[in-house]
Amino acid sequence: MTSANPKSKIPKGHFVENLKFNEAGLIPAIVQDAASGQVLMMAWANAESLRLMLSSGETWFWSRSRQELWHKGATSGNTQKVREIFYDCDGDTLLITVDAAGPACHTGNVSCFFSKLEV
Repeated sequence: MTSANPKSKIPKGHFVENLKFNEAGLIPAIVQDAASGQVLMMAWANAESLRLMLSSGETWFWSRSRQELWHKGATSGNTQKVREIFYDCDGDTLLITVDAAGPACHTGNVSCFFSKLEV
């Protein structure tokens, strides 16, 4: 039995077509700090934001509330340089590792995941 290489590389030209977007044309994108491994944020991406991400080397997403593309850090300066983009085994979630130039959260926190639920 042959196992797939977990680090297999997908050519940029074929990346988007391998993904499963939801009925709104979106896919969840989890952003992780490349150096620390800390999860920084989750945002929604569409095919156009992914093309912009690949061409610019920085994160771009789709804002569901504003119904527009947004370049992370365009107003705050807290940009995220894309290191790697992975998608899960079902092709319906992205993991993007980045070099962050400042906090990811609009509150000023390094990560959007700073509230802990007691279990």
